[in-house]
Amino acid sequence: MDDFEKSYKIYNEKSKIGFGKSVVFPFISGILGASLVVGVCFGVPQIKEKLISSESELASVSSSKEQSNLNITPETNSNLENNSAVLSLSSYSDATAAIAKKVQPSVVGIKVEYTVRSFFSQSGTVTASGSGIIISEDGYILTNNHVINSKSGSSFYQISEANSIKVYLFDDSTAYDATIIGSDTLTDLAVLKIEKNGLTPIEIGDSSTVSVGSFTMAVGSPLGLDNSVTMGTVSAVNREITDEDGRKFVLIQTDAAINSGNSGGALVNSYGQLIGVNTLKASASGVEGIGFAIPINSAKEIYTQLIEFKKVKRPYIGIEGIDIDESISKYYNLPIGLYVKYVADFSPAQKAGLQIGDVITSVDNTPIKTLDELNDIKYKHSIGDTIKLKFLRNGEEKEISIVLAEQP
Repeated sequence: MDDFEKSYKIYNEKSKIGFGKSVVFPFISGILGASLVVGVCFGVPQIKEKLISSESELASVSSSKEQSNLNITPETNSNLENNSAVLSLSSYSDATAAIAKKVQPSVVGIKVEYTVRSFFSQSGTVTASGSGIIISEDGYILTNNHVINSKSGSSFYQISEANSIKVYLFDDSTAYDATIIGSDTLTDLAVLKIEKNGLTPIEIGDSSTVSVGSFTMAVGSPLGLDNSVTMGTVSAVNREITDEDGRKFVLIQTDAAINSGNSGGALVNSYGQLIGVNTLKASASGVEGIGFAIPINSAKEIYTQLIEFKKVKRPYIGIEGIDIDESISKYYNLPIGLYVKYVADFSPAQKAGLQIGDVITSVDNTPIKTLDELNDIKYKHSIGDTIKLKFLRNGEEKEISIVLAEQP
């Protein structure tokens, strides 16, 4: 992937079909999927219980021998310590194997076919791969939007929308045709559907309970190697990341090795419960173990709407703005806040009387300086809710109420 080596660039692993200076054809194919992550560690509830059980058995054996007046030599003590280590390691291995066995049937491989046309009027077919998560018994599959949507182009070539999407189940070589139920660019999530019943949906966990150092396991199809399992830990929670397209995410950070094809796969906890959908990675020479997953608590609302409405319904104000920080404020003699540069016709903002040139300073009595801060507050509301905006117009402070509509 030609963009894979960008220095310390955190980016969404989209398919990058590139040409050299001589416009080489056929095109490089593949979508970089963000890898799944799993961590090792003590403090994992299931593992801890087994370790405690093993230690209790050893303590019982030791107590029994003392009561029988058996003399334990230093060599015997050494043997007991070695046995304890073996039993502890065996318990850990059994626990991780059980998690993998539970999760693997709920994770699928995805292969997407595209048509690419160059300015020479040549055309060809390229394929890309990723992962998905079964969320219902009757065939609904959660994945990343960038796994199944890579429509893009340049002055040299044009990539079509997906010609076909194939899904491969665990221990099943059959290629199942998939249709796109809905996709969302803003959250990089999508839902597919295959015509098959009796599937094993993954158990949904609670990402709000995830803590730094927690055990994690990732299952997916890195480099097309279906149902590969890796392990790691949670490196950080609520990590704010901006991808190469300027989209902002609040994600779970993990230290798993990241490989192409893992995008859309499952990040699970020590109970085999889904806590995240892997989507982003840090890529640079010398950088390892920095991957990111969409928390399942936020993803759940998105995929529920995609299934019900085929899209995500979001509240809408209808403006575009420019962030005015202190330096811009001093240079242009403008107040600090969000400068309104565009108001959409027939939008809630226009109906409420907001105008180009107004500088919004607060929303619902919360001071704001950026469009992102405005959106953060807006997305906490529902369609039909009323929000209050304070703004400055020609040096005079004003306040209006805006009824949020559905985003077109």
